Amino acid sequence: MLVRAITAPGLRRWCQGRRGAAVACFPLGRALLGVRGAEAAVFLQGLLTNDVTQLVTAGDAPPALYAHALNVQGRCLYDVILYRLHGSTAEEPHILLECDSSVLDSIQKHLKLYKIRRKVTIAPCPDLSLWAVIPGEQPGDASSLPKSADQALLLTPDPRAEVMGWRVIAKKGANLSEIIPGSQVGDVQDYHRHRYKQGIPEGVKDLPPGVALPLESNLAFMNGISFTKGCYIGQELTARTHHMGVIRKRLLPVSFPEPLPSAGIPEGAEILTESGKRAGKFRAGGGELGIALLRLAHVNEPLCIKLGGDRVKVRATTPQWWPKAAAK
Repeated sequence: MLVRAITAPGLRRWCQGRRGAAVACFPLGRALLGVRGAEAAVFLQGLLTNDVTQLVTAGDAPPALYAHALNVQGRCLYDVILYRLHGSTAEEPHILLECDSSVLDSIQKHLKLYKIRRKVTIAPCPDLSLWAVIPGEQPGDASSLPKSADQALLLTPDPRAEVMGWRVIAKKGANLSEIIPGSQVGDVQDYHRHRYKQGIPEGVKDLPPGVALPLESNLAFMNGISFTKGCYIGQELTARTHHMGVIRKRLLPVSFPEPLPSAGIPEGAEILTESGKRAGKFRAGGGELGIALLRLAHVNEPLCIKLGGDRVKVRATTPQWWPKAAAK
């Protein structure tokens, strides 16, 4: 069953809107897990922050949703993207779940723990490949973009933010240059640099299981939570934080304006203000870019990380795609 969330001309227009940028396709190491059966959406509804029933509603059902699975304390266990593979409400619900490949076994155990007697099958999909499609900043020929998107099992905008481009799911070994003519296969490290620059967390390094809080991780900004869907595991703390309206810390993109030590910046390194106050913690990064959990009160101050006897300068920014009042 071919499910296309966007037509080829739609993707072509979007890429043209990005100032004619050349498109790069990045092979992602994320895992795909199939959840299939009459009760697939209802089953996932009680485990995830977003309203999964949208994927099986009649009419304009979204092709993809972003969500977190939380523990009972309301902290993030897994960040996932859900994809709708069934074409209509007349078909058996078939949902693909994208997750960090390092937690594939644990997320299967987590799902099966709550499955009980649900009419659902859960199985990995090793025959499928996952790609990110992001226009680059160099001029390119957008007129050649894609004319053979039929070869993709699913082609959909990334549900987290427009700046993250598109997701493509295809058969293992598919030729992306045929699916999106004129595109180039890029280094996946450039994909990670792009999302760090935009402040988009992904995977266990950016969102440590049992540590990260969903609203501090900008889940609401990335369309990953429903505050009206009803009960799910971890809902109580998340709902209370939302209704209080006070979020003092958020994940933010950071950069290092000066050359880094040869060993790089350790994950979890403490970030300080000039006066030595604790401002937050560095989560993860690549080269001079990364992501950190910072107190919003210190975002515009000079920041640093102490490594041995050295002080490494840190610069935090607020992503342009955020809501205007987000950092206030």
